[in-house]
Amino acid sequence: MNRDVVIVLDCGATNVRAMAVDAQGKVVAKAATPNASQPAEENDQWHIWSLDDILLRFATCCQQIAPLLHGDHIHALTVTTFGVDGALVDASGKLVSPIISWKCPRTAAIMEKIGRYITPAELQTISGIGQFSFNTLYKLIWLKENHPEWLAQAHSWLFISSLLNQRLTGEFTTDRTMAGTSQLLDVRKETFSSTILQRTGLPTRLFPPLVSAGEQIGNLLPQIAERLGLPAGTPVIAAGHDTQFALFGSGAGLDQPVLSSGTWEILMVRTPQVNTSLLPQFSGSTCELDSCRGLFNPGLQWLASGVLEWVRQLYWRDDALPEVYAQMVAEAREIRPGSEGLRMNCHLLDSQAQAGWHGARLHTERGHFYRSALEGLSWQLRQNLAVLEEIGGFKAKELLLVGGGSRNPLWNQIKADVLNMPVNVLHDAETTVLGAAMFAWSGVKFYASPEQARQQVSYRYQSYYPGEQSAAYHALANENPMIVEGV
Repeated sequence: MNRDVVIVLDCGATNVRAMAVDAQGKVVAKAATPNASQPAEENDQWHIWSLDDILLRFATCCQQIAPLLHGDHIHALTVTTFGVDGALVDASGKLVSPIISWKCPRTAAIMEKIGRYITPAELQTISGIGQFSFNTLYKLIWLKENHPEWLAQAHSWLFISSLLNQRLTGEFTTDRTMAGTSQLLDVRKETFSSTILQRTGLPTRLFPPLVSAGEQIGNLLPQIAERLGLPAGTPVIAAGHDTQFALFGSGAGLDQPVLSSGTWEILMVRTPQVNTSLLPQFSGSTCELDSCRGLFNPGLQWLASGVLEWVRQLYWRDDALPEVYAQMVAEAREIRPGSEGLRMNCHLLDSQAQAGWHGARLHTERGHFYRSALEGLSWQLRQNLAVLEEIGGFKAKELLLVGGGSRNPLWNQIKADVLNMPVNVLHDAETTVLGAAMFAWSGVKFYASPEQARQQVSYRYQSYYPGEQSAAYHALANENPMIVEGV
């Protein structure tokens, strides 16, 4: 076929995938296989990842797509995956410690007692990262406190993408975007924080040099190339944390907020400035490093479609999936803005928030409950967007929407009306793979920059604009300003 392609190895929590992407951003071959953590030997309630199993799954996927690429020119290989997880390794790259999964509960107690070393507020102000029990910092402190001998004999700490890159090339590196998820960096300086490392007693020698997305790490070694069914010597280009490449791959420009809508909604923006001192004031806030140097990705996250699924199970439990979703939307569409006085506080995970509904009447039907949930989540989005604008020092003009939640047309329209701004829903689903591929193309100089690679992609959007109901929502907010806070 004589196509120009790059290979993206995408390690997700539920699936491992190998994707071949051409120079115009089109996926021309793909294969996937399930991925899963496994119980730890010392405690079956703990979760770890098997590096050998992940590599085997990648090999299976690559072998499946290799025949589809016969005659094509494979320019590069790159790896993207979830953040925070990693392991201690020796000088040969052999694991000294297990890869503790982000799902593992063993680090929760470390987070709760982090004040022994440094206050949570100071920690977030320096690192940008909020209090999440799966953070890399807590894993390393757990290892230091429970297995100091592992820390003493380790040559390096490698994040999971760097573990894979080390097996591919033999090189020890730290993907910059992965480090940005770790709670170990001085995020504004884009370097490991001497304050955090000194306070927690973690040695700086553990961390190999940072590599930025698009830098060449090395070349594919013959033995692993044979297992993958790919050409030995193929350049391996740095990528890293999937969230950052999804942002770039979505086509988002600077100061353009992106909402990834799913069980959780994650609102982020690519911006050259961030006020990290504000972050500790807001639950669910974080600030990671952008895929491009000198830029930041402040963001907030909250439970969203998880709330809607809870409503479905309450009122549409016996209806068949997936047909029930269209019925839910149809019933909610018949309800006027404001759900006839029914309001929902959607903070179901906050024990102090008095979550739930108020304003129910004898005529209230299940469509009211569903619509009020859609509206409550949209008010929460409006509030969080205002917070993000303050943290990132920008003013949003439109919202870019991706993810499974974007398939709900009523919710999309309510968001546009409540925000009083356009909401653009991206049709293309493979934003993470697409973004990683753009940096791979740049890394082998096929394009002069990732931005030039992105210019080759034809993005398709469906736009929702504020309509007649936008005025009704504006009036509701004026009548009861607390509605924005879900009260």
